[in-house]
Amino acid sequence: MYKTTLSLLLLTAGLCGCGPATAQNAMPSAANADAYPSAPRDPALKPVFDQFGGKPGLIALMNDFMDNLVADPVTRPYFENADRNHIKAELVDQFCVILDGPCTYTGKDMASAHRGMDVDRAAFNALVQDLQTAMNKHDIPFRAQNKLLAKLAPMHRQIVTKP
Repeated sequence: MYKTTLSLLLLTAGLCGCGPATAQNAMPSAANADAYPSAPRDPALKPVFDQFGGKPGLIALMNDFMDNLVADPVTRPYFENADRNHIKAELVDQFCVILDGPCTYTGKDMASAHRGMDVDRAAFNALVQDLQTAMNKHDIPFRAQNKLLAKLAPMHRQIVTKP
C-alpha cells in the first residue's frame, strides 16, 4: 500500500505540474504536440528494461494491463470497443523504446492518438492505477516502476483534454 501511494504521489506531482520544471521534462503545448516524441528513448533506463523482463515481459504486462483497463468501470468506455490488440502492441513498443529496448515506436504522438476521446484526469489517474496493478502482479520492482512512470507522466498534457 505504501509503495503504491508513494508512486501515485510522485506521478501526481508530475501531473499537476507541482514537480520541478526543467528543460529536460518541459513539454510543448498541445498546439505543437508533434514536437515532443511519444516515446522518448532513455539509454539510462536499459537496466530497467531488463527488470521489466525485456520485450516478453512487456507483452505479458500489457495483456494484464489491458484486462485491468477493460475491467475498470472508469477506463472501460475508452477500451471496450477499441482494437485492444493494436493498442497493446503500440504500448509494448512505446514502453520498450522509453526503456531503451531494441524496439521502434511508429505509433501516433499522444495528442493525435487521444484526440476527440475527452479523457479527463480521473480516467487518466485510473489508467495509471491499472498500470501499477499490472506491474505489481508481475513483481516489477517499485523503483523500476517509478522510473517508467516518471517518463510517462509528462504525456498527460497531451492525453488529458477534458477538465
